[in-house]
Amino acid sequence: MNKISVSLWGMLSIIFAISATLAVAGTLPLPEYPRPEMVRSEWLCLNGQWDFAFDFSNSGEEKGMPQGKGFDKKIIVPFAPESPLSGIGFLDFMNSVWYKREIRIPQNWQGKRILLHFEASDYKTTAWVNGKKVGEHEGGYTPFSFDITDYLKPTENLLVVKVFDEPRSGLQPSGKQSPRLESYSCLYRRTTGIWQTLWMEPVEDVHIQSYRVIPDADNGEANVLVYLNRAPEDGELNLQVTFGGEKKFNASKKAEKINYFQVKIKDPELWGIRQPHLYEMEIIYAKDKQIADKVSGYFGLRKIEIIGNKIFLNNRPLFMRLVLDQGFYPDGIYTAPSDEALKRDIEISLGLGFDGARLHQRIFERRFLYWADKLGYIVWGEFADWGLDLSRPESFLVFAKEWTEAMERDRSHASLIGWCPLNEKWGNIFTGVVESIFRLTKLLDPTRPAIDASGGYHFISPDIYDSHNYEQDAEKFRQAFNGLLQSPAKVYIGGGEEKNVPYQGQPYFVSEYGGIWWNPGQKDEKAWGYGARPRTTEEFIQRYKELTEALLSNPQVAGFCYTQLYDIEQEVNGLYTFGRKPKFDPGIFRRINQQKAAIEK
Repeated sequence: MNKISVSLWGMLSIIFAISATLAVAGTLPLPEYPRPEMVRSEWLCLNGQWDFAFDFSNSGEEKGMPQGKGFDKKIIVPFAPESPLSGIGFLDFMNSVWYKREIRIPQNWQGKRILLHFEASDYKTTAWVNGKKVGEHEGGYTPFSFDITDYLKPTENLLVVKVFDEPRSGLQPSGKQSPRLESYSCLYRRTTGIWQTLWMEPVEDVHIQSYRVIPDADNGEANVLVYLNRAPEDGELNLQVTFGGEKKFNASKKAEKINYFQVKIKDPELWGIRQPHLYEMEIIYAKDKQIADKVSGYFGLRKIEIIGNKIFLNNRPLFMRLVLDQGFYPDGIYTAPSDEALKRDIEISLGLGFDGARLHQRIFERRFLYWADKLGYIVWGEFADWGLDLSRPESFLVFAKEWTEAMERDRSHASLIGWCPLNEKWGNIFTGVVESIFRLTKLLDPTRPAIDASGGYHFISPDIYDSHNYEQDAEKFRQAFNGLLQSPAKVYIGGGEEKNVPYQGQPYFVSEYGGIWWNPGQKDEKAWGYGARPRTTEEFIQRYKELTEALLSNPQVAGFCYTQLYDIEQEVNGLYTFGRKPKFDPGIFRRINQQKAAIEK
């Protein structure tokens, strides 16, 4: 077992009994609607207690498991079997895992198409309904759906799910999941199987599949694309937009597979940091003057732009005050124990004086981005690329599929201001893979800046040039970036300068720094952070202040990202503990972080 601490695991063992009791009592874990950017009124949450089984030999299909045979355990979905909240808590590798439960389709759903939705399941997921295979999906971080209508019976139905996971294969993006038995360094407990909400909803044969919003803040417009699942023979599509209960836009048109609305808004309120002005909208597809489908959503009007070496948000210079958030929890690992916990992490960050986060080495839940939109919190969208062997040419195909799904899911969020598909890439990479990933990113979303690979080498000129620097001596740290003040500018890269594309005067972002080790009283020999541990609270705060002010005071630096928001297992360099308790007075960091940056003046 990972030696995080005996006391921690002792405490978490209690949660096994609690979670099982809640499931039996009928309390639904994570009952919130999982797709808040596109809401339908009718849906059914499938979270809760399921039958469960390990399949270490990956022979479950031969043993009749798709037909419901061989299940000997219980699990609380959507918590991964490694987590205490699942009721399993198994920390070794699991080649395959199986889930089973009975599902009943509500009577008023009869005659409609029934969609089975997985918000995320790691890694290759296959589903059977009543013993018949309904579909499969590869990828551990993005949502997917199966139309199960033709496999259903009128009353009870058997739903079986298999998830295959091999994070050591080199062909699975696995982020910070440890490739060893135990956690070590900055790699942590794994997440296998279903780890986000599983749910169903009824739709008509022709229905609204998705939408995309491209804001034009300067002109007070939102360009809205609404996609139906297929081209309708007839019908009408209506879009209504309101703000604060007041109608701002209403238009209808003949329904097509792809529908475009130019939403003009008089006296627009722009979305900004800590100013989360959001417009609500309702999309209705009607056929024969009867509503066939209706969804509600929202969007924010805001502008992100690069001019020279500056980033502008809503035409004002932006210094990015960010923190590294890796999305781990003591009891749920990848899965937050509650929706409130997702919101609370953002509130903690804002309270520390950060304006946003790098959502690091994983795709966060849709509801996290919803809260970022609602609270006025900027984020960078990243991917869990660690674990994927980029020296193999086929890695691009693996990466491109899931990265495309992630970008298409998230690109309408006002809070999301940039994309960074890769992290710390050096050395043995197949020629052209990084460049192709960057070009794909810009093709899918030309409206936001992108970084090819954060830290490590830059293989192609990014929109924002960045580096990682964990130097703990404040004066050496400051000197590392003084080259930006020279003409021509000399940038800190952190090694391998000859392998990087040259700096071309774009915004410069110190996207990882700090990581100051602070865990007084902890005896775990595996605990670590960056550099020598400060001896006192005062020394820690002074070091933080000097490192951060070195970046705020440099007129050529466009942002920072401090490592990190909270401890994770053995990595104890957070400003909060893993259990989300403050190590210091948050107001101290808020006052330091919120100082005006030189580049903003």
